[in-house]
Amino acid sequence: MTNDQSPITDQRKALVIAPSWIGDTIMAQPLFARLHAKHPGLQLDALAPRWVAPVLKRMDEISEVIDSPFGHGQLSIKPRWRLARQLAASNYDAVYVLPNSLKSALVPFMAGIPKRIGFTGESRYGLINVRHHLDKTALPLMVERFAILAEAPGSALPKPIFHPKIRSTVTDQQKTLAELAIARLERIAAFCPGAEYGPAKRWPAVHFAELAKRLAAHGYAIWLFGSPKDHAVAEEISQLAPGLCRNLCGTTSLDQALDLIAMADLVVCNDSGLMHVAAAVNRPLVTLYGSSSPGFTPPLSDQADILSLKLDCSPCFKRECPLGHLNCLKQLTPDIVFDACLKRIAK
Repeated sequence: MTNDQSPITDQRKALVIAPSWIGDTIMAQPLFARLHAKHPGLQLDALAPRWVAPVLKRMDEISEVIDSPFGHGQLSIKPRWRLARQLAASNYDAVYVLPNSLKSALVPFMAGIPKRIGFTGESRYGLINVRHHLDKTALPLMVERFAILAEAPGSALPKPIFHPKIRSTVTDQQKTLAELAIARLERIAAFCPGAEYGPAKRWPAVHFAELAKRLAAHGYAIWLFGSPKDHAVAEEISQLAPGLCRNLCGTTSLDQALDLIAMADLVVCNDSGLMHVAAAVNRPLVTLYGSSSPGFTPPLSDQADILSLKLDCSPCFKRECPLGHLNCLKQLTPDIVFDACLKRIAK
């Protein structure tokens, strides 16, 4: 086992252990671009859960996406060993382990990949042998914490960091429209009313419905995006704004949602994975923050506006409002958000 703390200077083939969240995976893309800049001709593959694989497949830097079949919390030693044997045959020079968990470092270690790069995380001495020690003050943003892994441990982070970018071509978009039998409309406002983390990050359905009415009066068709879990709240919005919304939650794949969002003239999102999708396809974006903070994972785009009331009780980072009132989002009124939408559209 090597404890050499210097990354391989000439990497021809490397692997990324991807995060388990869509937004986190998108924020890793600047790291991938830096690795290619440092190692011309690099083949960079990714081991990823299938629910985040579509965004990796839309990154120019990623050659192959390998399925990681493990759910949250699963140790699964024997299946991890079998996967490690598969990866060992690929002869990777290095692996970048982006999650900080112990489990995420097991397969690269079992595979015998010579350089295993990441943060020390959950006491991963030995599993990670090119160890970065996290200084949260020096690296407040998640995109910075990923990007530093391209450097030698202890090095300063070169700036600026370019914004994440994922691909949605006209051909991709036309294919998605045909698959879903959807016509491309003149003005589209995309709403993403869900947030996987919990209800304390979700702007109220009644507010989304009021915003839909106001944007529809300005000629916008309203498309609602999200997972099957978000279908019910999207249906509530549709019923509160009769005839104005198309509920696509749970009816599209992630890559289809990505293409449709890439066509939108305006996107209104909670702090969610789809917010980062909208930023990465460079759409005009208004983001709504309640229990969470844009100080760690903001939308990384020059076309994004962030709305937060910054109440004394927020950010609390709770899944549900601990005070029971959700004022951080309820008091973020449709008037405030509509004004922000008009200003973003004007820009």
